Amino acid sequence: MPGENLDLISDSGPPERMGRGRRFLGIQFACCDVYTRIYANREGTAYEGNCPKCGRRVRVGIGPGGTDARFFTAY
Repeated sequence: MPGENLDLISDSGPPERMGRGRRFLGIQFACCDVYTRIYANREGTAYEGNCPKCGRRVRVGIGPGGTDARFFTAY
């Protein structure tokens, strides 16, 4: 029956470009219990972003001796 199925397809370009977007960290903001991504700044020195509900800022530095973890909780 027409309209019963939703087929989502993304044409995001050739396969060699897929998965090479902006660098990000996944942050769970404990203040408002929401999850969002924060992205690396233009200088590449830190990941920066805000809680989407209350605007609380978070900054995570990028440097030697860091971690490979991609997901964090901000308290």
